[in-house]
Amino acid sequence: MTNITTRSAPPRVVWQLEQQGLHPLLARLYASRGIKDKSELDYELKSLIAPTALTNATAAAHLLADAIEAEAKMLIIGDYDCDGATATAVGMRALKSLGADVDFLLPDRFKLGYGLSPEIVDVAAQQSPDLIITVDNGIASLEGVARAQQHGIATLITDHHLPAETLPEADCIVNPNQPGCDFPSKCIAGVGVMFYVMLALRAELRERGYFAERPEPNFANLLDLVALGTVADVVKLDRNNRILVSQGLKRMRAGQMQPGIAALFKAAGRDPKKATAMDLGFIVGPRLNAAGRLADMRLGVECLLTDDPSRALQIAQELDTLNRERREIESGMQEQALILLESLDANEAAPSIALFDESWHEGVVGILASRIKDKLHRPVFAFAPGEGGIVKGSGRSIPGLHLRDALDLVAKRAPGLLIRFGGHAMAAGATVNAENFDKFKELFAQVAGELLAPADLTRTLETDGHLEGSFISLATARLLENEIWGQGFPAPLFTDEFDVEQQRVLKEKHLKLRLRKGDTCIDAIQFNFSAQPGNRTRLAYRLAINEYMGVESPQLMVEHLE
Repeated sequence: MTNITTRSAPPRVVWQLEQQGLHPLLARLYASRGIKDKSELDYELKSLIAPTALTNATAAAHLLADAIEAEAKMLIIGDYDCDGATATAVGMRALKSLGADVDFLLPDRFKLGYGLSPEIVDVAAQQSPDLIITVDNGIASLEGVARAQQHGIATLITDHHLPAETLPEADCIVNPNQPGCDFPSKCIAGVGVMFYVMLALRAELRERGYFAERPEPNFANLLDLVALGTVADVVKLDRNNRILVSQGLKRMRAGQMQPGIAALFKAAGRDPKKATAMDLGFIVGPRLNAAGRLADMRLGVECLLTDDPSRALQIAQELDTLNRERREIESGMQEQALILLESLDANEAAPSIALFDESWHEGVVGILASRIKDKLHRPVFAFAPGEGGIVKGSGRSIPGLHLRDALDLVAKRAPGLLIRFGGHAMAAGATVNAENFDKFKELFAQVAGELLAPADLTRTLETDGHLEGSFISLATARLLENEIWGQGFPAPLFTDEFDVEQQRVLKEKHLKLRLRKGDTCIDAIQFNFSAQPGNRTRLAYRLAINEYMGVESPQLMVEHLE
């Protein structure tokens, strides 16, 4: 069952925003998302929170500046997802432009796993670095930092994941979620944290007179990378993150982006001049992520680092091929998962789902968990076999259940059950011994049942109410497309009743509709539909642009159909 609700837009705030010059529809949409004044929509760089507000960013800048002046060898250790890849690219490009001796290393997710493990430190030690810099990982790497100390290697942790009770004994930790950090944007992505550290480093070098004899780099040219990593990591788009994304999109639309990002747009058949946050999350990001899921994320990082457009396009086409392969694997796994659920007598009363299959690919279980979560509206963990008798799981949650906190409770109730775990409120990972999977499944369901209220288990679609017929137009679709929407600041979703004039099924899984509302006729499409409407239907939909043979027209993207 799906419960459709309407966001509240305080009339006085709507009126005030209209008086300040906002389009009436935008005034209503923004008021319902907590915007009270037009100034909150100022996405200029000067409105960013200052780097000095991020705890230890200045200390990190001192550490890095000293290393640059000493000609020390630095090594960035990243992560194998889009956030980690873009953060690695930001660090590499920024540090090289400052004259640093720097290289990068990414763990093989299938052999070394996530983060700064002792094993990846041993591999890193073969390059004899003086300083290891983590990006998008490291906050839980107590053993990895200890191993680096044994090798005589200094460590700088830059991360955004939630810390455990004990922090690693690194030389410096920059993480907005560490105890004592008052940085207002707690949901900044790993790439955003690294960008902030690079801004602080440049300021420190400026103070030291470093740019007296060399040009000072403009780090605004890194904002396309920051925007991509921020959207792809599905972090909440608070105002600070919206500024970063807006500035990055502005550069893409102006053609001012890394050759690799331009190549990823081209490989996907998309025009960066019309780039939107949705393109970053659903078109560009997945292609970059495909390298880390099925192959080696070094390929993705190389795409972001090369300045040769031809090489960038060659890599982007390889990534596009990998992404198609990933979709095929995912589709097969999803069919297996649904069959498995039926055999387990899954029902709506179950508070959570944990699935495992020997044939599943560990690089794709996160997407599988997300798809099952969306379909059944339950927190889901999907596991695939790893090496040495372990199974590696990726989880996705629903509102009401903080996934990392739930794993923490599981770990406390069954010490030793979880070999390792970590993550966020909505996404997390866990590793257990294969023989302990059933125990994990049982405990996870127990914890989920305690933390989730019955109302949480009913899917709620929060909409923006009706869309006036005069606003169902190409001009309105363009207006909405140019704004910044994303996690925590959702794209507009409307609900209305329509007369169904025509309907047909495309490729046996997509539903194409011709609808009428009063004097307005409009085409609509629902991908992977599950039910067809009668002569009249109620929809929850997004207003979008359909481009066919070079002609643009408005179209409704159906999210829910009654």
